[in-house]
Amino acid sequence: MDPSLARRVLVASTEITSAALEDPENVLRLVVEAAAEIADADLGLAMLATADDGTLTVEASSGEPITAALSPRSAAAKAARTGVPVMADDVTSDPRTAPYVPQALRNYGPFAVAPFGTSDRKIGALAVYRRRDKPPFTQETVDVLTAFAAQAGLAVVLAEGFTARQRVAVYEERERIARDLHDVIIQRLYGAGVQLSLLERRLGKKLDASQRARIDEAVELVDETIAEVRATVRKLRNTDPADSADLLDSINAEVRTAGELLGFSPRLHVAGDLANVPRRHADDARAALREALSNVVRHSGATNVQIDVRRDEKHLLLRVADNGCGIPSGVTQRGLRHLAERAKSASGDFRVVSSPNGTTLTWSVPV
Repeated sequence: MDPSLARRVLVASTEITSAALEDPENVLRLVVEAAAEIADADLGLAMLATADDGTLTVEASSGEPITAALSPRSAAAKAARTGVPVMADDVTSDPRTAPYVPQALRNYGPFAVAPFGTSDRKIGALAVYRRRDKPPFTQETVDVLTAFAAQAGLAVVLAEGFTARQRVAVYEERERIARDLHDVIIQRLYGAGVQLSLLERRLGKKLDASQRARIDEAVELVDETIAEVRATVRKLRNTDPADSADLLDSINAEVRTAGELLGFSPRLHVAGDLANVPRRHADDARAALREALSNVVRHSGATNVQIDVRRDEKHLLLRVADNGCGIPSGVTQRGLRHLAERAKSASGDFRVVSSPNGTTLTWSVPV
């Protein structure tokens, strides 16, 4: 091998390996540019297998931008599948290649393609082209291209594993932050809002209208902040709505928090399997339970609270009943209206029955 050519291959392979770890988004562009330079070609293409039938799609090009899909019977697809490089003096007249040349490549003549990837991970093919007036590629050039494609392919495969590990680390950190926000920050905000409401009730007539309005405004601001933090938690976790949610643990946590603030433990009855409740419905059920218990703590003066959660083949139902004084007139019901809207959007039902003898909140959705 020409020493200068060998040196270019070594330098290019080193650059590709570094780029694959540091800048994986641009590694294919660097690969095709290096392949075109090594082969003294006018165009380099990285063609990746993107379909089960063996079709290759051009994912990166040097020189002019190319958009094309190559047949599973094309020379590039065969090289990717078999691991055997192919060379043609004229890509548009050679019977092995001519029937499968896309229109965008018919201005080229000399052609060579090598398998791109490893024996265990076949990524696709790396092809180079020259204009029609240029001499064909030599066997030595094809051999060098094949060696470079193998080295670059290995770098890309290793980078895929490195990137996957980085992605897992990021997801784990996002989950840790989400868990801290949910288990610590939200609970503290919730407790602060409840304490403000209790303070307002205890002071009673000692507060004038403006002072009471300021406390109500602070409580509403806490509620809005809780909603924003919960939305952030959902985005951090980035979980498919079809995934199951740990609903029972959340219910138990909400009941414990309410018990600490009420001074007695609400009674909880759970029927059915809550382990596979869809994420969206689980989030709505949590919100409904938190709003119901928040109203009990803040306004009811109840001495007894009964919580029923039932999951059957068709529905998820939540019912919270207390023996308090009911929801006082003039108390904002923005949270309840929001829950009603969420239930309606899920083709469910939301009802609140309140009287001086107590309040019952019922929320249900089809699952």
